[in-house]
Order: sequence, then structure tokens, then C-alpha cells
Amino acid sequence: MMEFFRIKKDIPFMRHALIFNVISVLTFVAAVFFLVHKGLHLSIEFTGGTVMEITYPKPANIEGVRTKLGELGYTDMQVQSFGTAQDVLIRLPVQQNVNTAQVSERVMTALKAQDETVSLKRVEFVGPQVGEELTHDGLMAMGMLVIGVMIYLAIRFEWKYAVAAIFANLHDVVIILGFFAFFQWEFSLTVLAGILAVLGYSVNESVIVFDRVRETFRDRKHGKMAVADVMNHAITGTISRTLITHGSTQLMVLSMFFLGGPTLHYFALALTIGICFGIYSSVFVAAALAMWLGVKREDLIKPIKEKDEHDGAVV
Repeated sequence: MMEFFRIKKDIPFMRHALIFNVISVLTFVAAVFFLVHKGLHLSIEFTGGTVMEITYPKPANIEGVRTKLGELGYTDMQVQSFGTAQDVLIRLPVQQNVNTAQVSERVMTALKAQDETVSLKRVEFVGPQVGEELTHDGLMAMGMLVIGVMIYLAIRFEWKYAVAAIFANLHDVVIILGFFAFFQWEFSLTVLAGILAVLGYSVNESVIVFDRVRETFRDRKHGKMAVADVMNHAITGTISRTLITHGSTQLMVLSMFFLGGPTLHYFALALTIGICFGIYSSVFVAAALAMWLGVKREDLIKPIKEKDEHDGAVV
């Protein structure tokens, strides 16, 4: 395993596990409260709206289009390149008492005032029925992922580790959703993809820690330590690897956040929150839950039965 440094003395993470898990529970409850009380600010991919495809004879000024739509009062629109640099796809939320034809006419009038060369290729209304289908498919994808992860961890380790890891990882997902509900950030399919990525990322971190726990239990030098000490040794041994992987990933995510534009803004934000809480949950939630569920050396290493000297004797 690649390491920047090696810590010779184990850090007593489990000594403070109860305090940090109380904080986790309070944060989790707050996230659920905001999800129920305020709800998610769903994008038009979920709620329905008007979709327009426009084209220019030269590369389109995406920021110019976005600014012009902002002047018309649209705050939740999505503007992005579509296929070529000349084509632009616009998604606009549903407006009361305004039909699709009126929306497209208003938008095209404003864009033609900015650049007369723009032309409309198509316009259509995406109804809530599509939104409901996308919501259902997204929840199904997350549910299947959770079940698959639990089966994998139960087979690779033991059921107590599977329960601890999945609770810790769902804790990350709910907290991300809580942030989006509290600040009313737009929740789109791109953000949902980011949350699924965080779930897989957090599971990987938990697997790394649990792998080191298994190695420590098997080690003759450390195998007889108390479970809390084994957890501390395993987590301390993976810190350098954690700094490398999470640090390099976060640099990439931050580049998307600052340079990726509005299209990748909330996707990168969801990943940033997930990476930060993923480290926290793997150390203080997953490991602590496994310890409190009563994991022990015998769960991973079956004791060798001593052979009786009279075994096989015939009287």
C-alpha cells in the first residue's frame, strides 16, 4: 500500500466513537427533518417542463443564452451544448397559465434580439409522467445498489460488517440529501448520479478499513488485542492511503466545481460533501458500529479445534 508516512503509535479513534456517533445521529435526524419539512428542490427532469433545441451558424455563446434567460426571470433553467458547439439544449420549468408555444415564442424573441442568426429546431413539453418514471427508476437503482453492497460485504466479511457499512454509507447519502433540502439546491439526475458514486466510494473506503481489521486479527502480534484496539490499529494503518485517494479525488472534484460551469456545479458539490462525510463515516460510524455489534476474531478466523489424542481409537 502506498504511504506518505507511517504512524508508529495507534491513534485511539474508538475512544471518541460515542461522542462522534451522537453527533452523527443528530446530523442525520436534522437531515431527515429538512427532507420532510422542506423537501428537495427537484429539477425539471423530475417535475416536467419545456425543452427547446436551438442552433446557431457559429459556436453558441452558452453563457450569453443563460444570461438572457435569467433576464426573463428564469432561475431553474438548464442550458448546455447539445451534440455540436452550434446546438444548444434549453430546459425550462413549468409556469402556471403559460403553454409551451408561449414559452418558446418569448424565449426566441429575447434570443433573436441578442443574435438574429439563432433558429429554433424543436420544442416540446416533458410532462410530470416522465418525471415520476425517472424518480422511480432512480430510487430503484439506489435500492438495488444497497442490496448488492450488503450481499457483497456479507459474503466477503460477515453480516455484522455488512450492516455496519451499509448504515454508515446510507448515513452519508441522507446527509447529502439533507444539505440539498436545507439550502434548496437544485436536485437533478446529475446530482443523483453523484450520490450513487458517493455510495460506491464510501463502501470502498469501508472495505479497505475492514480488510485491515481482518489482517490485524490474523496477525499473531496484534490478533489478541481488544476489538477497540484492533479497530484503532486498522484505521491508523490506512490513514496515509486515505490522504492519497481522497486528496487526489477532491482535487479533481474541485476542478469540476470551479471550472465545470453550472452543469457540473451541484454534481461536484454533492461529491465534495460525500467525500468529506465518507472519510468520517468509515472511521467513526462503520468501525464503531461493527465494534458495538460485537465483531470478534472468531467471526473472520474460525478457531482450530485441537485434536483429541484418543480420536480414532477403537475400544
